[in-house]
Order: sequence, then C-alpha cells, then structure tokens
Amino acid sequence: MKVLSVVGNRPQFVKSAPLSVALRERGIEEIVLHTGQHYDRELSQVFFDELGLGEPRYRLEAHTADPGAMTPGIREALEAERPDWALVFGDTNSTLAGARAARDAAVPLAHVEAGLRSGDLEMPEERNRIEVDALARLLLCPDERSRATLAAEGVAGEAVVVGDVMADACFRLAPIARERSRSLERLELEPGRYLLVTVHRAANVQPDRLRRIVDGLRRLDEPLVFPAHPRTRAALDANHLDIPTLDPLGYLDLAALASQARVILTDSGGLQKEAYWYGVPCVTLRPSTEWVDTVEAGANTLVDDDPDRIVEAAQNAHMPPDPPPLYGDGHASERVAEALLSMLPSR
Repeated sequence: MKVLSVVGNRPQFVKSAPLSVALRERGIEEIVLHTGQHYDRELSQVFFDELGLGEPRYRLEAHTADPGAMTPGIREALEAERPDWALVFGDTNSTLAGARAARDAAVPLAHVEAGLRSGDLEMPEERNRIEVDALARLLLCPDERSRATLAAEGVAGEAVVVGDVMADACFRLAPIARERSRSLERLELEPGRYLLVTVHRAANVQPDRLRRIVDGLRRLDEPLVFPAHPRTRAALDANHLDIPTLDPLGYLDLAALASQARVILTDSGGLQKEAYWYGVPCVTLRPSTEWVDTVEAGANTLVDDDPDRIVEAAQNAHMPPDPPPLYGDGHASERVAEALLSMLPSR
C-alpha cells in the first residue's frame, strides 16, 4: 500500500509523526507532501528536525494559505504517484486543498480528525471540516461524538473511531520535551507559576478582537509567555498593541512550557487538547470549540474576546478532580494504519 500524506502546519507535523511510525511498522509506504502553508523555519522545518520526520518528497513552497494555490501542486503529485490513499489531517486550508486535489485526481481520501464540529460556520475551519468530510472515503474519528455527528449529517464515507493521533504524540513526546528543553531556565520561569498564551486564528488578529484580547491579557498579574505567530506579531505591531512576546517555538520547547504552565490561554484547537492531557486548565479565546468534551469536563472555559471574562477565567481556572479520559489511549496511529489496510479500495 502507498499513502500520500498532505501536511502544511504545526499541528499536522505533530500528528503525522506517530502516524508515520505506525505506517512504516505495517509496511505501508508513505509519501509526504508539504504544502508550505507554514514556511517560517520555527513553524515548519524545526518540527521535521525535532520529531525525526522523513523529509517530504514534495515541497510546494506555497507560502500562502490559499487552497486554490495549493490544490494544483497536490493534484500533480497524486497523479504522478497514484497512491492508494490521500491522507489529510484536521481542518486547515492545506487539508481542504488536499481533499479537493484527491477528488480531482480520483484518489480515495482518508481524513484524520473527521466529524469534529464547533457549530460556528463563521469559522473557515468549520467550513473546511464539513467539505473535507463530504469528500472522504474513510473518516477517521477521534471519538463517538464525531462519528454520531457524521451519521446525523448523512456523510457517505465509512466512519471509524480511532482516537486522536495527537494524543499519541503528546504522550510520547511530552516527557522528552521536559527532559531536553531548557526553555523554563532560559526564561527564568518556575513550573506552575506562569501563563502560556497563543493567538493565531485569522479572526483573532483582526484589530478590534485583538485589542480586546490584549486588554484582557495585560490585566493578568502572572508572568505571560506569549510565543507569537508571525501573523499575530504583524497585527500587534500594525495596531500598536504593546504586550511582551517571544519568537515562535519548536515543538519540544512549546510542549515543555505548556505542560508546566498554570493555565494555557489559546485559540488553538490542538493546545486545548494538549492542555487537557497535560492536566493544565485551559481558557479558550474563541466563542466556540470543536473539543466540546473538554468544556463539559470543566477543564476548558470559553471566553471569546471579552477582557473581563479572560481575567476571571484565568484567575479561577483549575482542572476537575477526576477528569475523564478523552480522545483515545495513545494508540490511535496504529488504528489508523489498520483502518487504511482494511478499507483498501479497489481502483
């Protein structure tokens, strides 16, 4: 079997690491295509270096988030390789471009993290999820809620609950990160005595929303660790918003900081889950989330861009005493490999 995996941003690099291992162990040939959606070294190449990922056979160097610019290059790679599966991850524009290219090249599509919904169609990620799931032959769901969502929508593909491949990476790499990273020492931080902040979504770097978020963050009296996405840094500068930031971090440094923070404040879907697995309470700077279970468990609070709610939630954030296990047991990658083999389409 041959699989072409489409990756383009930080969460996809992290998710692909344990899955690449599982594919190799089952004798599945994997070809990696990097769209170039994230091209800054600290958002891209550093993950290949740190996680030991194989070098992509295809690098589009798109340097854009426009799916229309990425789709032709992915389609050409699919037509040249003729894999048994095109594999896409999550909900980014690279995901959408990969799904459209697979449709155009008549290559069966498998979607990792299928069935997630926030209910907010204003989010481009939500629209991406819906379109990609509609195109997928194999829908690899993190939990039963996601499979039920797909059934309710009447999605045609085969849905299989495998767990979350990001949990695989988190469970394996977090201890390594804490051992190897010197980020706390370098920043003169003590475990449990600082707040980790990430803001990167397009909606949150719009001037009015970003101004309100920064207002709330600046009112917090604990040390803030804010590694800024290039887009976020540009928006902060353009709107003359003064808040201390760091350059983007590699995965191991970010994992070390996240796993030892008192609270994580973020608009990232991936970090909401990682916070839960690390046992760190999360404050989500969005009006909705696709990871509803973390909110229902009492480990994650949605505050949107309200400065008062940001302050209150950060000050009062705590993990529930007995959080239920969510999103798998660290063996999702093996189940993905098995599902790909068992669902091998005839073409």
